[in-house]
Amino acid sequence: MVAVAEGAVWLLRPGETPIAPASVSEDDYFNQTQIERGRSYGDGQALLAVGGLALEGVVIATLAAGRPRSARRALERLNARPVAGAAAAGAGISVLLAVAAVPLGAAAHARAVDYGISVQSLGGWLGDAAKAAGIQALISAGAAAALIALVRRFPRRWWIPGTGVLVTGAVVLTWLAPIVLAPLFSHFDRLGDHSQARQEVVGLGDRAGVDIGDVYRVDASRRGTALNAYVNGLGSTKRVVLYDNLISGTDREELRSVVAHELGHVKHQDVPRGLAFVALVAPLGLLFTRELAGLITSRTGTDPRAPAALPAYLAGLLLAALLLGVVGNQLSRQVEASADTFALRLTHDPHGMIELQRRLTIRNVGDPDPPAALTALFGTHPPTIDRIGSAIAYRHERRRSGSGHTIG
Repeated sequence: MVAVAEGAVWLLRPGETPIAPASVSEDDYFNQTQIERGRSYGDGQALLAVGGLALEGVVIATLAAGRPRSARRALERLNARPVAGAAAAGAGISVLLAVAAVPLGAAAHARAVDYGISVQSLGGWLGDAAKAAGIQALISAGAAAALIALVRRFPRRWWIPGTGVLVTGAVVLTWLAPIVLAPLFSHFDRLGDHSQARQEVVGLGDRAGVDIGDVYRVDASRRGTALNAYVNGLGSTKRVVLYDNLISGTDREELRSVVAHELGHVKHQDVPRGLAFVALVAPLGLLFTRELAGLITSRTGTDPRAPAALPAYLAGLLLAALLLGVVGNQLSRQVEASADTFALRLTHDPHGMIELQRRLTIRNVGDPDPPAALTALFGTHPPTIDRIGSAIAYRHERRRSGSGHTIG
């Protein structure tokens, strides 16, 4: 499974090779207070995130082992109607995991408030968490029902049609998320033709030959002070989304750099690239799940075709997701570095990129140079110091070629 995932990372690597970063020191771009503040916040949040994963694993492992007996009896009562019972079990387990995650999640939210990143009240955060839990429960109910139906129809080969169901679900969710799920949490405004931010996006898009789709502003300032932008959706729902904090909190050169970076994701078809990674790793991921669930159910005497076996399947899925996530982060870092390279070559403005990375790191209270192990395990983006190093390397490249023109 892991070997195939590594092969998928190589196969799906971006066509535009990222610029190798020059060696730079974080002390040249951040003062000691900023470095220590970012490191303190990042370390604490990472510890809480790992604790949350561990807690989730303990809950799932306990249920998979048939403990407590009351939970096992409740699951076994659903065996009379396997598919409908699996839907109920899937939703119930999902809600249980969401409730178990509340204390550590609330602690992470409180730290974000303390560091000035979040301005959301605890009540508002709990409301969002409840909405997310409800959505996840619905998805889990459907996934659990589909899983048990497939296991009952194809006892040993369910993972083959299961791959099709999983990939189809990922595509549908990616398509629907911008117009169905995201508006449940935030308000989105389509930027008008006379908006300066939209003009920047369209102007850079025309130069790059990128089919942009729509450009939206999201009211991120209602929840926090962080700066961000992203691309999501497929086909008719494809869009570039800019935080309102980003539009108001950056100068023109920095805004051009972040817009160009997001256009790089559109140009490189990075959303379909992520779905292709899912399609390539899903078969062996589900086969791994089948084998681990088989071992667990044989030890506990649970019928693998019944709703009571769902915790065993969930244990396999969780472990597979963790392993594949670490590998997938390699691809994510390559994709982000490639988008940075696209932005530099589109704007010819390394200074704007450097200032953007400085502002993002300081405003979002990030660690500019986190430990390599932490980046390898959890990093979806290259460290800030590497992104600055790539801009420095691009500047050197242009000086060697005799072209010093930048767009401001």
